[in-house]
Parts: sequence; structure tokens; C-alpha cells
Amino acid sequence: MGSWTTAKLRAAAFAALAVSAMAAAGCGSSSGSSTSTAAAAPAAATSSSSSSTTSSSSSGNASGAEQIGTAKGAMGTYLTADEGRAVYLWVADSGGKSACSGACAKAWPPVETKGQPKGEGGVNAADLGTTARADGTQQVTYHGHPLYYFIADKSKGETKGQGNNSFGALWWLVASSGNAIKSGGSSGGASSGSSSSSSSSGGGWG
Repeated sequence: MGSWTTAKLRAAAFAALAVSAMAAAGCGSSSGSSTSTAAAAPAAATSSSSSSTTSSSSSGNASGAEQIGTAKGAMGTYLTADEGRAVYLWVADSGGKSACSGACAKAWPPVETKGQPKGEGGVNAADLGTTARADGTQQVTYHGHPLYYFIADKSKGETKGQGNNSFGALWWLVASSGNAIKSGGSSGGASSGSSSSSSSSGGGWG
């Protein structure tokens, strides 16, 4: 009887040890899984951060700088901006500053830029600059002349503003040399105001 009791106690002890060992193994596995998950989280966060930085960097490449180029027409080679639209100088401007505002600026919108303008097609980038307007925007200049579009020029190749005498002074296309082009009439329709027949009063621009 004593022998049977002893055997029974030993069996119970073995069973208890087995349960304890299984419990310890389970805790260890849980801890390992938790550690692995925790390690993966920072890695995922780092990857997300890197992706965000790359996206931010690529979206900040646009400088907003205006590109000044040239086109050829009946009057010769003249400056363009905004994908080929003709640009003009106004003889009333002086000292590199624009004297055109209000109604004038609506008819002759200034060529604006959000960075140092760039040159192509024979335009010397070193001769490009900017001048501050009253509203805080930056207007492109070439050889010190503020540049303008003409509202009636709806597409590239149109030069309806050539020789136009409006708002008290003449408007001329600009050569790549920086001089006013004072020859030829308007292209693409009649200009408002006086046309190139008034070219003899072309003012002091080269």
C-alpha cells in the first residue's frame, strides 16, 4: 500500500513539472513574438518616413521661374514667354521700373515670375532680371526693360501689340539684343490704338 502511494505521488509530481515546463515555454514564445512585432514597428515607421520625405522632395522641384525664349516673325526675331507668346517693352518705363498699373496692366499684363527667369533660344540669361511691382509680384526684365504681354495676343505668333500707342506711349517687341523692334506692323489682326505708323515717336529705347 505504501509503495502504491509513493508511485502515485511521483506521478503527480511529474505531471506538475510537465505543466510548469509547458507554461514556461508558452511565455517564452509569447515574449519572442512580442519582441519581433515591436522590432518590426519602428522599421515600418522608418520606411513610411523615408517614402514621405522622397515624395515631399519630388513635389518641390517646380521653381515657378519664367522661361524667356525667342520666335521669328515678319519683324524679325523677338522675345517670347509663356510657351511662345510675344512680349513687349513700353517706352514710358524708365530706370528698370514699370510705370504700367491699373487699367494699363490689364491690357498689358506684366510677365511675372516666382524665381530667377531663365533664357533659351538666343536669350542671354545674364541679361534677365526682375523688378518688384507695387503688389509685391516680381516682373521679368530684359536689359533693364520690364516685359509685358498684350491682352489681344491670344496665342503664339500673334503680335497685335506691335507699334501700339496706348496709355500715352508706344509698345514694341523686343529683340534678343534687348533693343526695341520698331519695324513692321501687327500680326494676327489690327491692334487697338495707333499702329506702327506712329513708330517715329518711338521714345528713347534702343
